[in-house]
Amino acid sequence: MKRFVLLLVVLLAILQYRLWFGDNNVPQYFQLEQQIKTQQNSNAKLVERNDILREEINDLRRGTGAIEERARNELGMVKDGETFYRIVGSTAAK
Repeated sequence: MKRFVLLLVVLLAILQYRLWFGDNNVPQYFQLEQQIKTQQNSNAKLVERNDILREEINDLRRGTGAIEERARNELGMVKDGETFYRIVGSTAAK
């Protein structure tokens, strides 16, 4: 009976060692879980960004309104006969 208990204790020790220090151990499992969550968050942000870019591309393909808006906002272009006024706000904190 003592040998059987000793055998069980040795087996338990071996299994515990493999669980905590062997290949695919518990700390490594939790680290991989954290990496998966981080990667999923990154992927979600990239999917959202891709959707925004896809919509922007579709707007540019569909009509001239989006092209005109980009030209006005990004390049500062104006139509013939228009006057461009830039209003600069106060930078001092109140």
